[in-house]
Amino acid sequence: MNVTFYRLEMRRLLRNYVNLFFVVGLPVFFYLIFGASPSYADEPVRDGNVAMWIMIAMAAYGAVSATNGIGGSTALERMQGWTRQLGLTPLPDREYVKVKTATAATMGGFTILLVFLAGAVTGAKAPLSVWFASGLILLAGSVTFALYGLNFGLAIRSESSLGASAGSLVLLSFLGNIFIPLEGWKLTLAKFTPLYGYVSMARRPLTGGGNLEPSSGELLYEPLWQPMTNLVVWTTVFFLLAVSLVHRGRDRQ
Repeated sequence: MNVTFYRLEMRRLLRNYVNLFFVVGLPVFFYLIFGASPSYADEPVRDGNVAMWIMIAMAAYGAVSATNGIGGSTALERMQGWTRQLGLTPLPDREYVKVKTATAATMGGFTILLVFLAGAVTGAKAPLSVWFASGLILLAGSVTFALYGLNFGLAIRSESSLGASAGSLVLLSFLGNIFIPLEGWKLTLAKFTPLYGYVSMARRPLTGGGNLEPSSGELLYEPLWQPMTNLVVWTTVFFLLAVSLVHRGRDRQ
């Protein structure tokens, strides 16, 4: 990866204080409202509790929201001719996608860390190994949604790309079993959506591979290959599409 390009991108992102506040602060607020405050927060989920289950979900949403923000910035760069200027350099299309993905994942990592800190001081409980494993899965999986946002920024030539990607991400969060536990046909449908594999893998160290059934509060278990296949397939699709859009955009310019 081009380290110089990555460093310049990170410097630019960290100077945007307003965006930084909302990207990092909003998921923490969601956790405090929906995870730490309810009376059922201390109900057990294997060796942890419901607060931990919700905390992982809010960290996942925060990470994908942070990484998804790359879409709007990419669209703006295209409007300003920055991608065309980069096209005149030896920087390959794949390197552009890698750097954009890495900077977005770094921002997602900041969000995950703060949500986890909020959970640690407000009653989220699980073995230490669960905290580390879930955090690493959340960080690694956020790369998928850096690519997701990048595709919107490359495909839509305006700042409205950020609104389109953010709006669709909220819908996918509901469908992906993040905000409320799903069951029946809705859970079956969720298994084919991009966010399902990500959040299921992140919760797996806590749940052992189970989905929390809302009607009974029990865990319904699924084999590891299902969420893993979901995550790998969607990541591959988004990466190949992003490289194709970068190449097509430069050809048109």
